[in-house]
Amino acid sequence: MNKPNPFPGFRFVPRTGVIYVMNRARELGFSYDNPDWANLGQGAPETGDIPGAPERITHVELDTYTQEYTPVPGLKELRQRVADFYNAIYRQGKASQYTWENVCISGGGRQGLTRVAAALGEINVGHFIPDYTAYEEMLHTFKGFIPIPIQLKDKHHFKLSRDLLQETIQGMGLGAVLFSNPCNPTGQVIEGPELASWVELFRDEEVVCIVDEFYSHYLYNDLDPNQARMVSAAEFIEDVNKDPVVIIDGLTKNWRYPGWRVSWTLAPKAVVDLISSAGSFLDGGANHPLQKRAIELLNPDLARQETLAIQRCFTEKKDYVLKRIREMGISIGVEPAGSFYVWANLENLPEGINDGISFFEECLKEKVITVPGVFFDVNPGKRRRSQKFRNYTRISFGPEMNKVKQGMDALERVVRKFA
Repeated sequence: MNKPNPFPGFRFVPRTGVIYVMNRARELGFSYDNPDWANLGQGAPETGDIPGAPERITHVELDTYTQEYTPVPGLKELRQRVADFYNAIYRQGKASQYTWENVCISGGGRQGLTRVAAALGEINVGHFIPDYTAYEEMLHTFKGFIPIPIQLKDKHHFKLSRDLLQETIQGMGLGAVLFSNPCNPTGQVIEGPELASWVELFRDEEVVCIVDEFYSHYLYNDLDPNQARMVSAAEFIEDVNKDPVVIIDGLTKNWRYPGWRVSWTLAPKAVVDLISSAGSFLDGGANHPLQKRAIELLNPDLARQETLAIQRCFTEKKDYVLKRIREMGISIGVEPAGSFYVWANLENLPEGINDGISFFEECLKEKVITVPGVFFDVNPGKRRRSQKFRNYTRISFGPEMNKVKQGMDALERVVRKFA
């Protein structure tokens, strides 16, 4: 699926799943301003106005100062604002509070994850499958640690119990575990007492928890129409400088500003020092003007308003997509409790569209984009021969409702063609 390496002086670096999908679609005429296409492979939320949300930022002012570099770990004022945000949302009344020294700013989620990976020692790092496609190359590129897959099974609703996690940590000698919560692509969420028990386990086992919380405001169960609900491991940390918990989030999804490429990592001070050092040679730091403008977005009240608007808007889209998909005869093993994806099983569809790759190619003919499930089989270095999740596809309800409806109509045409 990826082109061979044409230049022997360089190592071949494959495109991650979503990047491959988008490039393949562009070859056939896709562009964001082409009204004929619907992008249900989209890994980002709609970015325009939605009912009840704060006014969108559309202008950034530049002055002489903002055209200078920022420190690699980010503007101190933004770092403190991130710390204050987590203290206000998740740590009220707790003795241990985050400060700016617990925060590192980076230019997007991948950059934040890459800094963490570069700073890891010679340990076994557990990672779940299925999970975020970009983890694969990141886990393969850095050779100091050994990636160990932990399979999440359909029969267990793509979740892992605390006891099984402990068994895996001890049996495989894991020094760190990387995962997304809510999970991309399954939409499953670890929260409340369950998440508290996981944080306690990481603390007791002295295992680093690296948790990607980019979808942590996209929750759909037990919602209060008047109160925003968010999830974070930060709520259950006892000591922010001792508990081995590293949290990565940013403006991309939860604030719906993916193009800003502004993210942050929360961790013990000593870890922030290490990942800041990694950033000094990996990337040099995030965008200065957008860091400065991001400070106002970390207002807890505005974030709660945005989150309520997201949950109302995206719940409507989720329910619509689930209904349409089921009407097409596509199986959904477990409904998303978070994120904005449906992890759909195609095995009951006719031959020719009952695996993710074939379904994807047929969908492109109808000008709609999906992401084959095999791309979420995180397999660093392709060490494992088996190809998991070949019958699955990820369908996004991230775009605006009119595009979601357009995409569902296109998927229905594909299914009817093979009926």
